[in-house]
Amino acid sequence: MISAKNISKKFGGKQVLFSISFDVNKGEILGFLGPNAAGKTTAMRILTCFLLPNEGTATVAGFDILEQSIDVRRNIGYMPESPPIYPEMSVQSYLEFVAWIKGIKMKDIPKRIDAVMEKTSITHVRDRICGRLSKGYRQRVGLAQALIHNPPVLILDEPTSGLDPKQIIEVRELIKGLAGEHTVIVSTHILPEVKLTCERVIIINNGWIVAQGTPENLTQKIKGKERLQLEIGGPGEEVKNALRNVPGVANVQIEIHELDGCFKYIVETEVKADIKKNLARIIADNKWDLYEMRTLGMTLEEIFMRYTTGETFTEKEA
Repeated sequence: MISAKNISKKFGGKQVLFSISFDVNKGEILGFLGPNAAGKTTAMRILTCFLLPNEGTATVAGFDILEQSIDVRRNIGYMPESPPIYPEMSVQSYLEFVAWIKGIKMKDIPKRIDAVMEKTSITHVRDRICGRLSKGYRQRVGLAQALIHNPPVLILDEPTSGLDPKQIIEVRELIKGLAGEHTVIVSTHILPEVKLTCERVIIINNGWIVAQGTPENLTQKIKGKERLQLEIGGPGEEVKNALRNVPGVANVQIEIHELDGCFKYIVETEVKADIKKNLARIIADNKWDLYEMRTLGMTLEEIFMRYTTGETFTEKEA
């Protein structure tokens, strides 16, 4: 549905995008993640034909952004960080105006307005003046204008910026509900935004795409090894030493001392080592009680820090 090929962009003498390439599948919600000033908004504006790249190109819904920009715009719903609303207009009249300039037939406009109002839960404020709405409702109206012509592609730049926690949850759920029917790119620097909303992640830093994939894929690319959490009933240090001697174990830590004689262990494996059966066997041979064994993934925060700074941190530090 979207395919970007070797897009580069300069402003004056400053290079802000360096030959970035990526694809977005039909019906997918993609998170475009990066720190402030990483190049996310510039990339979004190029895809929406607001800016021209210095090099490279992209296709959106089958249309080239350089050769068929009008067709691209017809197939995109764009919501910038600050929604483009007219504060003196009512919600109803604003959406009527947007529908008209986007080429919807007059006889179809009332039906489309009713549909997007219901989808974005703003029907009850249709007669309110846009400038008197809360930030959360202005974001909803901004999303409604992006949806009014039912585009196959939605590009949302920082859609929850400035919202309170309740409003953030509501907008997230709204975006998740668009999957399948629309292809969506969500640009953000907020880590939970991607984790709770998006199926796949592209991490951009200083104008470069430094990683892309699901959080699980990115974890494997970084580490190539596994962390396991085990809860075992038995003598703590003796169990720890036995686990450490299992082939493929790189490190063992006791995390929590339970009152009933059960200890929690974090076992880190060597690269590509599959040791679960051997761990279970050594526990059974010693007649210790195994209450839990599960894989621990890296947090999105750890992945982000590793790819953008080369650093990492533990859950306790987070």
